[in-house]
Amino acid sequence: MAKAARRRPMSDINVVPYIDVMLVLLVIFMVTAPLMTQGIRVDLPAANSEAIAIDELQQVLVVSINREGQYFLNLGGEETAVALSLLAEQVSKIKAANSNLQVLVEGDADIAYGRVIDLMDLLQKIGIGDVGLVTQPARS
Repeated sequence: MAKAARRRPMSDINVVPYIDVMLVLLVIFMVTAPLMTQGIRVDLPAANSEAIAIDELQQVLVVSINREGQYFLNLGGEETAVALSLLAEQVSKIKAANSNLQVLVEGDADIAYGRVIDLMDLLQKIGIGDVGLVTQPARS
């Protein structure tokens, strides 16, 4: 009888292995999170201007031009490369689906001014008159 009483099942949980696994996962996520950041490298020009007020219900479409002169559409975090000839068609489809659309243009500081004007002219031809230009704050 005394032997049976000594061999009770252990009801405690050893959490030390779980803590080790959690710390390893934390390190993995800390290392990989910056690598998962995607985007187009655009060096924005600096300007002293007020921020554009964007309504929470308003959807924002960002058209970017990088240093090489390539055009990109960014709608809701998804960026796609687009040729200028197809850009008008895609933006007009997005505008037709979202009547409350705010269009912003991100142009690299090193590209020719004419590339941004060509883009804005194209947007105006398809009926988007209110276009915002994205800049970074000027350094004092």
